[in-house]
Amino acid sequence: MKTLILKTVSVTLCLLVGFSLSAEEIKIKINKKYLNLPVSHQQDRAKMTFKVDGQPDLTVVIRLAPDEADYWVFKDVSNLKGKTLTISYEGNSKGLKNLYQDDVIAGQDSLYKETNRPQFHFTTRRGWVNDPNGLIYYEGEYHLFYQHNPYEREWENMHWGHAVSKDLIYWEELPDALYPDHLGTMYSGSAVIDYKNSAGYNKGKTPAMIAAYTAASPDKQVQCIAYSLDRGRTFTKYEGNPVIDSKHIWNSVDTRDPKVFWYAPGNHWVMVLNERDGHSIYTSSNLKEWKYESHVTGFWECPELFELPVDGNPNNTKWVMYGASGTYMLGSFDGKVFTPEKGKYFYTTGAIYAAQTYTNMPDGRRGQVGWGRIGHPGMPFNGMMLLPTELTLRTTKDGARLFSYPIEEINRLVDKSRKWENMSAEEANKALNQFGDDPLLRIRVTLSLSHATNAGLDLKGQNLLNYDMNSNRVNGAFYSPEEMTSMEISADIFIDKTSVEVFIDKGAYSYSFEKRPSDPARGFQFWGNNITIKQLEVSTLQSIWK
Repeated sequence: MKTLILKTVSVTLCLLVGFSLSAEEIKIKINKKYLNLPVSHQQDRAKMTFKVDGQPDLTVVIRLAPDEADYWVFKDVSNLKGKTLTISYEGNSKGLKNLYQDDVIAGQDSLYKETNRPQFHFTTRRGWVNDPNGLIYYEGEYHLFYQHNPYEREWENMHWGHAVSKDLIYWEELPDALYPDHLGTMYSGSAVIDYKNSAGYNKGKTPAMIAAYTAASPDKQVQCIAYSLDRGRTFTKYEGNPVIDSKHIWNSVDTRDPKVFWYAPGNHWVMVLNERDGHSIYTSSNLKEWKYESHVTGFWECPELFELPVDGNPNNTKWVMYGASGTYMLGSFDGKVFTPEKGKYFYTTGAIYAAQTYTNMPDGRRGQVGWGRIGHPGMPFNGMMLLPTELTLRTTKDGARLFSYPIEEINRLVDKSRKWENMSAEEANKALNQFGDDPLLRIRVTLSLSHATNAGLDLKGQNLLNYDMNSNRVNGAFYSPEEMTSMEISADIFIDKTSVEVFIDKGAYSYSFEKRPSDPARGFQFWGNNITIKQLEVSTLQSIWK
């Protein structure tokens, strides 16, 4: 970091990158791809304003470091080459001298190799991430938009970050897609492809990608749209925004997170919007004018509504409605009203929050990505996306229930695998600890209890699996297996640098948490009186960062 700072000071003093300095403002002639900014958490947040050729462009808050930086963040300015960027700062303006342009970000040499960088989960290069947004498939690419603060590793300045993938496993991060504006910061939302040109933005044979999002200000949250004709790389906001402004109806600032999809039987668009105490349903013919239809109470934030076949039978379907916590109802939907029939149930707990689904996967699967509320100590980024899973409805002893299990593409990460059968806990511990120093593992195991009423697997003193058969609990959550008198439980466990995800009995229940070892010397340890490890398969996994 000292080298970077010395370089910054040298470039600034020599004015080699076109800086002109005043007390609280600098002007930069942009000729590089990135503007690198130093951050110090010893500083309070202060307002930073960007102008392009004298015209207002963006206002954020940042903890600009006047001297030594905790870490560096960046602003992609590749679209501003040849223009003059004016930057003013209301905090300690000494930090302005440390900004510098480059064609690489500060820390590029260690990018994706950092000590606590997840290796098979998506994380942003710099800054904070939370909810996944705008999950959509188009022209061979899966799009992952997400809540992003590019200027700090804590929440603020909500933008829509953007990444694309061919297979939902290997990701390429792109420049941010949506930026704060006069209506507010960019909260969560969704995206659709307007094949019918209902909004009027299509160009020739190119359909518009339409993003529906919440613009959030301290006073209220309103719903807006923007369109893209270049596969989501750039968006133009609708000049008539907002398309829904409902605070006065609900007497609440909490009106956000629009999920939009096409309802073919009614030949119209549907928006599910969280308003105050639940999910409202709106309809539209053109994505600009929306009619309120109905409301379902009992949910908070990040609504989802979709249809799934039960046991893969297209003639027997149910609609699933859930909110940010993942609790869900099953019911019917006529295009305007969701009628709950069963629920609420849970299928996943732990670090996951605000999960969203892909509405248009080419093979008809319903894929889901959730935000992992997991920290990465000492890193210039925070938060992650959990593994993509496929959602299915399956018949159980209690009726139809939602299952979540990693998509089959996850197998592309496997490097080497070994399998064992019918082992004692001691034998399994010995086998498993051969992999003790590898931070990237997938462990598939089936335990059989006989003398024990509880059993499990620990890693360095932390419970990966703790099954209490007597009280029907898995890692503290109630779980009743399909075979009520079964003495077995299976788990599919994914271990990354900072996280653990566990899928019980092929996705009937799943949970996730941050790795926090309490006894690093202990390694892996199966425990439980006279248990049998019926099946054990251990796979080392490869990094997604090429």
